[in-house]
Amino acid sequence: MKRNVDPDLAQEILAAMLVRGGDFAEVYWEHTVSQSLFLEEGRLERLTGGEDLGVGLRLVKGGRTYYAHTNSLERDALLQLADKLARGAEGASVQAEELLLREPPVRFGVRQPAEEVETGEKVELLRIINQTARQAPQVRQVTASYGNTLQEVLIANSLGFMAEDKRSRVRLVVNVIAEADGKIQTGYESAGGVGGFELVATGAEQLAQVARERAVRMLSAKPAPSGQMTVVMAGEAGGTMVHEACGHGLEADLVQKGLSVYAGKLGQQVASPLITVIDDATLPGRYGSYAFDDEGTFGQRTVLIENGILKSYMYDLDTALKENRESTGNGRRESYRSRPFPRMSNTFIASGETDPDEIIASTEHGLYVTKMGGGQVNTTNGDFVFEVTEGYLLEKGKIGPPVRGATLIGNGPQVLSQVDLVGSDSGFSLGVCGKNGQGVPVGDAQPTLRIPNLVVGGTEGV
Repeated sequence: MKRNVDPDLAQEILAAMLVRGGDFAEVYWEHTVSQSLFLEEGRLERLTGGEDLGVGLRLVKGGRTYYAHTNSLERDALLQLADKLARGAEGASVQAEELLLREPPVRFGVRQPAEEVETGEKVELLRIINQTARQAPQVRQVTASYGNTLQEVLIANSLGFMAEDKRSRVRLVVNVIAEADGKIQTGYESAGGVGGFELVATGAEQLAQVARERAVRMLSAKPAPSGQMTVVMAGEAGGTMVHEACGHGLEADLVQKGLSVYAGKLGQQVASPLITVIDDATLPGRYGSYAFDDEGTFGQRTVLIENGILKSYMYDLDTALKENRESTGNGRRESYRSRPFPRMSNTFIASGETDPDEIIASTEHGLYVTKMGGGQVNTTNGDFVFEVTEGYLLEKGKIGPPVRGATLIGNGPQVLSQVDLVGSDSGFSLGVCGKNGQGVPVGDAQPTLRIPNLVVGGTEGV
């Protein structure tokens, strides 16, 4: 598709925004094509597709941000919108730097563009999931969903940055509900990433099988015990812990507002020496990856915590400007309708050196967590509560019976400081992270971790 905004018009819009002064101006053009399918009870319940096209304009002056957006893309309409923003900044005219197109530091290949795949092939993928997931008598309900998006952007700003990017993502999700003897359990699995249909074209049966077996297996689970105990979190549990209990607190806007437990702790020990936390937008195929963030800054690998020492926060251009430093490439937004904020991309705890089987074998008693659910985190003090959707007792170094109804209760920095064993494995999960009313795709991961003393809320005796 031909862009409505070219470099010459972007330069003209930037000049119009800065005619009365300003510290920073930006043009964000976006064109997104998407499709989603939802199957329930073996029937295709929803099939939606859409196209979204628009421009967001941002002007920063004296620490205040002025933002406007439109899907009226005529030159005069865009210049009028720029003039309205300019009225918020009274002062002498400021000259924008001449735009220079930036080459992407990484490129993510697409072997089979999802938008070119017939809808019938995508429906068949969901039917395979449904059939596979139902191969157990205890299964009562199966839902499966598929989605793909192709987003094209042009980003230009008064610093002279100009970036063009094309982002293709696919996602496949299955949820299985099983019931027996009045007990109900669920199994959830997802797959996808940055790329094309090739990311989900195979493996649908395995995805459904894993979700089905989890739901059925947990029907035999007994109520989880409660109290302080050793908790081993498997790599396959995904990175919910690092994302929620650690990652959000390392986003620079929360730090600068005093809403993070990590504020003012750069260079300090905030975790066990075994813990290194990284945010990396350049990982091939991961759901949170990108070549440029939504401000035109290169996607980067940022070491946040290294051997337990806090090394960096995640910055966008605005928060970086406030500290006279460079953005870490974490300026992200949901669409042209939204201004960017510091957000995670793919955030993970780096793998260690201990075999995961050795971690289990060396644990006399505790809880083994293989799947996390939702939860709540207070970024100001780091306190969290997380649900465990699949967990097992650990007894004399062996994985014991499954337990249900467990929750993990603790404090992010304290828990990370307790970790005494880090596995050599790693398990990624994908999702959509919400913040300030916006959702963006992210990836999370962790290796197997052992936490010697964590409060577990259980249902035993309830």
